[in-house]
Amino acid sequence: MQCLENLYKNNKLKTILILSSFLFFTSLKSETIKTVNDVNIDSMILDIYIQNRTQQQPSQITADQRLLFLEELTDVYLLSTQDDAIELNNDPSIKAQIELQNRMLIAQALANKFFSSINISEEDILNNYNNMLQNNPQNEYKASHILVESQSEAISIIEKLDSGEEFSELAKEYSIGPSASNGGSLGNFFSPNQMVKPFSDAVQLLANNEYSKAPVQTEFGWHVILREDSRETTPPTLESVKPEIEQQIRQTKFQEYINLLRDEM
Repeated sequence: MQCLENLYKNNKLKTILILSSFLFFTSLKSETIKTVNDVNIDSMILDIYIQNRTQQQPSQITADQRLLFLEELTDVYLLSTQDDAIELNNDPSIKAQIELQNRMLIAQALANKFFSSINISEEDILNNYNNMLQNNPQNEYKASHILVESQSEAISIIEKLDSGEEFSELAKEYSIGPSASNGGSLGNFFSPNQMVKPFSDAVQLLANNEYSKAPVQTEFGWHVILREDSRETTPPTLESVKPEIEQQIRQTKFQEYINLLRDEM
């Protein structure tokens, strides 16, 4: 069921929700629109084909476009009703793929039904919002760094800084990082969670205008870090993150539902 758990995370659920609701309504007015080798093509199948091809509602398609899609679908029916195609129905690999597709469609429809039944209260949203504020970093930082390949090089650069040499000039001369040409500057303010942990931990321990007195190792090499500035973060408003919070709540409830099903196996 991992694929189902990823539906919402990958933003594919929206397509499934649209498709499932569309299937419900169009199933009430399906009619045969063409027959190919004694097999009927009904309007619902054409509508689903159009939606899969265009990611649009069939009502948004012109009559001429609809005819073109019907011709495409006719070719599909022509191929799939040939004698060789009928024999392929007994091919184990084809049968397995058809079985998988059927299972996925049913599972997606059930996932849609579950999501549509979720009720999210304003209290749930507010509680999640407050938790998000508590877990978000309270400060953001502006920093420069000098990246070198070895610890000994980093120690040598710190000694040069201790003797009064300019950080930006040393960065231009010695840093192997992409920010070297900018004097080691990383540009705009950043949140600690935007950097690898050893780097962000070191930045948070420094004072403004202070450089690291010991080299900091990350997966990229050895750093000498200068914390240039810091400021308090401005928390997002509830309204600006409300859709994201609702998505997280739905995702959490869906995961709980999947876990319950697993436990009952």
